[in-house]
Amino acid sequence: MTLSLTSQPQYFIGLMSGTSLDGVDAVLCEFDSNGSRMVASQHLPYPDDIKQAILALQDCSENELDKSAQLANRLSQIYAQTIQQLLSAAGFDPQQISAVGSHGQTIRHKPELAYTLQLQNPALLAELSGIDIVADFRSRDIAAGGQGAPLVPAFHQAVFSHPEKNRVIVNIGGIANLTILFPHQRLIGFDSGPGNMLMDMWAQHHIQQAFDADGAWASSGQVDKDLLDDMLAEPFLKLTPPKSTGRDLFNYGWLQGILKQRDISAVDVQRTLLEFTSITISHAIQQYAQACDEIYLCGGGAYNRALVENLRQKLHPVKIAASDDLGVPVNWVEAYAFAWLARQTKLGLAGNVPSVTGASGERVLGAVYAR
Repeated sequence: MTLSLTSQPQYFIGLMSGTSLDGVDAVLCEFDSNGSRMVASQHLPYPDDIKQAILALQDCSENELDKSAQLANRLSQIYAQTIQQLLSAAGFDPQQISAVGSHGQTIRHKPELAYTLQLQNPALLAELSGIDIVADFRSRDIAAGGQGAPLVPAFHQAVFSHPEKNRVIVNIGGIANLTILFPHQRLIGFDSGPGNMLMDMWAQHHIQQAFDADGAWASSGQVDKDLLDDMLAEPFLKLTPPKSTGRDLFNYGWLQGILKQRDISAVDVQRTLLEFTSITISHAIQQYAQACDEIYLCGGGAYNRALVENLRQKLHPVKIAASDDLGVPVNWVEAYAFAWLARQTKLGLAGNVPSVTGASGERVLGAVYAR
């Protein structure tokens, strides 16, 4: 059942669990004829066994089908728990929610082979939550010849665009993606390369921390130019948009293959990874959005002070600020986007942008699992 545009408020929940594997982000959003606003937010960390199960499915392994199905059920139980906590904190009942937009956990993204896979069991989630679930957002765009990602630029355009200013939104999650919001120009958005993913993996292996807080460890190291040059030779970086990537490419094996037998200290590798992320983001902006007036950061990387300062140096004198300045805190932009995309689906409106994904046309995204 589709909704109709109305002046009465409608409430949607967005769920996002990204390549950083830190857990589930959820936002409750209100939509009406004047726009939208965040009502409440909730984060539920992943247990360590869930993280390990997700990582194990990134590569081919024995009994994959059974492992995937069981993990999808576990993830859906965690998503349902997150929804319950969100509603409880906000004082809402499931009956007040029009739908939940649930992205699922990406374990394979292969648009070049015409498939993508985000694990969850939306039928189970509908049963557990008592709310309509909109899921499987990417596959329709891929069926139409697109990349299936990134999908958030359409939301960025709806919420963050300015009638006069040339803006760039940079989401620095596990992967970094850019949305170029220039008035009177077609929307451009694409993955620029790794965001936090490689830095986080290296920190976990060498300082037993989930991430390098503020980039402090990286800041104590030095850039290894030869290593950086080899990283920058990655063919993906030379592709023109539309393009998207993920852990299928930028993983620990990719990094180990470049390191080979080099005798480089762990801290210098971390500093070089930070430089790599900074350069791939800044080069993409300089190539495709040279005339930008201001840049807004979101995602976990917006908290990495060393990375942000590095970007400021490379992109000076362009203003760089957090998405908080536009009314949406950096942690919640992507979850908010999937609440917005769920509403698009329920209204029967397109959720993709062909100039971003490369699809042959606009498509209504997602499948609805009614409560």
